Amino acid sequence: MTLDFRVEPLRRTDLRRCAELERVLFAGDDPWSESAFAGELDWGHYYLGAHTGELLIGYAGLSMAGAPGDMEASVHTLGVDPVWQGRGVGRALLRALLDRADQARAQVFLEVRTDNAAAIGLYAAHGFATIGLRRRYYQPSGADAYTMSRPARVEETT
Repeated sequence: MTLDFRVEPLRRTDLRRCAELERVLFAGDDPWSESAFAGELDWGHYYLGAHTGELLIGYAGLSMAGAPGDMEASVHTLGVDPVWQGRGVGRALLRALLDRADQARAQVFLEVRTDNAAAIGLYAAHGFATIGLRRRYYQPSGADAYTMSRPARVEETT
C-alpha cells in the first residue's frame, strides 16, 4: 500500500482540523483550541502539517530559543489522526522537526505521557533518552510525563 501524504508548513486553514484532532487525541486532558494553534503560529514557531489531498491527518510543532551556537529546541506537540497512526506520518513529522533543529545545531527536548509506549518508542528510535519525570504533568487527568532529550547534532569537520 502506498502512503500518499505530504509534510508542509501548517496553514491557518488547518487550525480548525488541528483542534478537532486534539479533542480526539487528548480528550482526557486539556486539548489545544484553534486559537492556541493560531498563537503558536503568531509567535513564529515552526509548525508542520501532514496532508492527504486537502485533509490534515497530522501536525507537529517546534520552538527554538537561544543564540546561534547555543540553541535549544522543544517539541510542543505531535498528533496524528488515529486512522493514520502506524503508517509513518508521525515519523515523517518528527524527522522534519529534527531536521530543523539539526540545522540550528540545537538540543531537543519534549514531554511525553509515561503510558504512551508508541510515542516513547518513536522518540527513542530518533535518539531521545529519558532525562526526568514530571508527576501529574498533564491536566486534568493527572498523568505523568517523561522529559526526553536528544543531543544537538553537530557536523564534524575534517
